[in-house]
Amino acid sequence: MTLQQLDALRDQLKNEMSGSSPNLQKVGQLLTQAKIALIELGAFVPVVGKTDVKVMMTAREILEIGAYYSIRIKDIASFERYIAQLNTYYHDFASVLTPSAQMYPLIGVNLLCLLSQNRLSDFHTALETIDSDQLQTNQFIKQAVDLEQFLMEGSYNKVWSTRSTVQGEEFMFFYDILISTIRHEIASCSEKAYEHLPLNDASTLLFLKNTEELLNFASERGWKVNPAEQKVYFGSEDNAIVEIPQEQIITRTLGYARELERIV
Repeated sequence: MTLQQLDALRDQLKNEMSGSSPNLQKVGQLLTQAKIALIELGAFVPVVGKTDVKVMMTAREILEIGAYYSIRIKDIASFERYIAQLNTYYHDFASVLTPSAQMYPLIGVNLLCLLSQNRLSDFHTALETIDSDQLQTNQFIKQAVDLEQFLMEGSYNKVWSTRSTVQGEEFMFFYDILISTIRHEIASCSEKAYEHLPLNDASTLLFLKNTEELLNFASERGWKVNPAEQKVYFGSEDNAIVEIPQEQIITRTLGYARELERIV
């Protein structure tokens, strides 16, 4: 495939993805064709001095489209693979290629992806590759950095309150996963701290909008809801008491003592 044909394939992808209702199946087929073409042109694993810079520019755009496509079809593993490939273009070839307008939006989405999976070490490793001035000035990067700060503070209400300011469908996808992760963390703590809570308090604590959402979440966690009392009970049905084998422990302890006396 020639560069002109690759450019035409890229344009097809851009046109399809920019539509209000993109045909994702068609996009997937075009991406498959594009990957084969990139392999043929030596741009799938580019080498400075050997791979045509124009081919690399087109390849970067195709990979960026692939990253957005992966989010649209909710394939996180595929998104991470595209980001890994793009990092080569963004960082290793920064001196060769002109900056991409999609670089920081996608890096920001990736940071949120890592946060949503509680991969904090990977999150901080990714931050180290970003220019320090971008951490607080770039809206896409700052959005993820602020969320991580709120999480470290335990300010889950601040994480929730940023929902209205989250930008882009792709960011919202991972933001919702992050909220779900936080919700289950709060639920686990609540199960240890309380026997029960009023329904309204539980909904507020878990950032749930209404009773119906709470009922669905309670069912998922195995909680019991008492509509008459307007309470949700966290207690387990397993009331078995774990007994400590006192006689066995005493016998073993005396045995150890006798062995120590014998040694001394």
